[in-house]
Amino acid sequence: MSSARPAPDAAPPRSADVGPPSAPPRLPGSLEANRRLSQWLRLLPEGRVVVTPGKVEIGQGILTALAQIAADELDVDFARISVEAAATDHSPNEGVTSGSRSVQDSGLAVRHACAAARAIHLGVVAQRSGVPLESLRVEDGTFIGPDGRAVGSYWREAASGLLECDTPHDVAPKPAAARRVAGTAAPRLDLPDKVFGAPRFLHDMRLPGMMFARIIRPPSREARLEALPEAPAGARLVVDGSFLAVVCATEAEAAGAATRVAARARWAERDTLPPAPELADRFRAGPVETTPIADRPGAGAAPARTLRATFFRPYMAHASIGTCCAVARWSEAGLEVWSHSQSIFALRRDLGLALRLPAERIVVHHREGAGCYGHNGADDVALDAALVARATPGRPVRVQWSREDELGWAPFGAANLVTVEAEVAEDGTLLSWTHDIYGNGHLSRPGFSETPSLLAASHLAVPFPAPVALNPAPAGGGGADRNAMPAYRTGGLSVRVHRWLEMPLRTSSFRALGAMANVLAIESVMDELALAAGRDPVAYRLAHLDDPRARAVIEAVVAMAGPPPGGRGEGVGRGLAFARYKGSGAWCAVVAEVEAEERVRVRRLWIAADAGEVVNPEGAAHQIEGGAVQAVSIALKEEVTFDGRGVTSNSWDTYPILRFSEVPAVSVQLLPRPEAPPLGTGECATGPTVAAISNAIHDALGVRVRTLPFTPDNIAQAMG
Repeated sequence: MSSARPAPDAAPPRSADVGPPSAPPRLPGSLEANRRLSQWLRLLPEGRVVVTPGKVEIGQGILTALAQIAADELDVDFARISVEAAATDHSPNEGVTSGSRSVQDSGLAVRHACAAARAIHLGVVAQRSGVPLESLRVEDGTFIGPDGRAVGSYWREAASGLLECDTPHDVAPKPAAARRVAGTAAPRLDLPDKVFGAPRFLHDMRLPGMMFARIIRPPSREARLEALPEAPAGARLVVDGSFLAVVCATEAEAAGAATRVAARARWAERDTLPPAPELADRFRAGPVETTPIADRPGAGAAPARTLRATFFRPYMAHASIGTCCAVARWSEAGLEVWSHSQSIFALRRDLGLALRLPAERIVVHHREGAGCYGHNGADDVALDAALVARATPGRPVRVQWSREDELGWAPFGAANLVTVEAEVAEDGTLLSWTHDIYGNGHLSRPGFSETPSLLAASHLAVPFPAPVALNPAPAGGGGADRNAMPAYRTGGLSVRVHRWLEMPLRTSSFRALGAMANVLAIESVMDELALAAGRDPVAYRLAHLDDPRARAVIEAVVAMAGPPPGGRGEGVGRGLAFARYKGSGAWCAVVAEVEAEERVRVRRLWIAADAGEVVNPEGAAHQIEGGAVQAVSIALKEEVTFDGRGVTSNSWDTYPILRFSEVPAVSVQLLPRPEAPPLGTGECATGPTVAAISNAIHDALGVRVRTLPFTPDNIAQAMG
């Protein structure tokens, strides 16, 4: 063996020989930005494992999936695993829980972290016991030697600080064949409390000395407070510019006081919103920021036919059945907030900006509340609570929005106008595709603007300007352009986004972002091109698809649905649609069966999806089913309406959603891919379901409806 010491006359190494220190290898998922192993899990002496991710539970079952992954990699019983809700003072910063990426980002991080913890403990136990590493096995957290005797356990080493290190990169998680918990329908950790009414939700929180507040919103957009009545008996007013709240000892008193104050307050108002019928024209007229997404020339062949079509999606409300809520407490130490935000670290940052308080003096705890699969009012109500808490220091304050707040003031899903021009050869083969998207951006979440994006920030005495909604970069899945790139061979391809720079209504992330409108446009046009060429819509799609996993989900859903029954009756139709979510997520194909009478009713949905490795098949199927049912509601009923001053669809009467009696039968099939990387399922069915319903309406009525929702008025307009 050579000596490590250089010879006395050896020349010193040159910088070119040594070079800069190499960067550490990338770690999977969210581990790359949060390498400290102890951030991800704790081992307790009493024989339990606590997983501490930065992703949050919003009804998607992510905490259960993460527990399953941990149980497999650590070789412990699933019942030993608990998952701790995220908080900014100790959890890894995993960004926003969105985009169907929780299993992809957090799941892979937890898998690698737990595999690393297992490897570290195996090495320590082997060294201390003298048992060769390869002879050790782990049974429910106990390390067993070749003679069957226990020689150590996780629990014995719980206080030894073995996880206080950066996560090693050179560990290998178990192969798919060795997993025994992931891939099974483990029971959801969060459901027992919800089923039996345990006080689990943020709305159930009661702290000693808690006060209750209600916000009195301006009567219209950009209204300014001019005069105030006196506070009702037993209530205190909190005023900062046009931010107005009442604080009382009980929720009922706060609601009553808010009604009385709202009736007597005086505001300066003016019309600020454009006429709704002019939206599409205003999108085109601008001002807009145009971003090219794709620009690929075609072969130059002369087309036999050209199809031009325009599609419109109105503003959408999240319409959570539970209204948004937050609890805040202001003290000398700083601000503590409990929120059901999907991005607690970004919320902390925007709270700091709005309150002019250093972020390190703010702690945001996640607590389950009304979910929305997008950006609802959860972040806004957190600032509401913080402003009231600042005016009542030392006392925790609870703020819950009214139904009018929820439907009238939360961020909306952006309205979109999509135009498609498709050129085809004589046999229908695609020669070129041009796709343009107009409308507001899809991102106003906290953390993405120099100014706070929270509602009350623009109502303060020293107001912050409301940021204009952005679009996420295409590399992150895009916004308005999400799923605008057809999965089919198109020949030439041009895709452009024209972001409208006016913001009459605040827009932000809504389930699937721009994918809903883009998949509707693409799949409607593909259906129309097939029929114009006299070809079967399924065969036409397959003829333009090279991706074998895309072909597989289409073939699977067609087999699931089977041939339409004979004698199905007038006004009954079926339609197919397909998309790979974001072009990089789960593959999903849907067949919808509709019945068109006085209104359209969706009878059945068949859904086939390929989400790679599925950690919890039942949970994944529920996610797909839930997304599809919401898509039915959006397709048939939902539209934000407004006049010159404000939103008029601020009640269930004016913003109807699907009733339980209207929910279709849904069948879901997950294609098995246990060796493939896991992909999210929460949003993959949204676009294909809306598009399949549109194609089914054409099958039933012979009319192309290109404006959402598919109401009798919009169908009649399409017929005209």
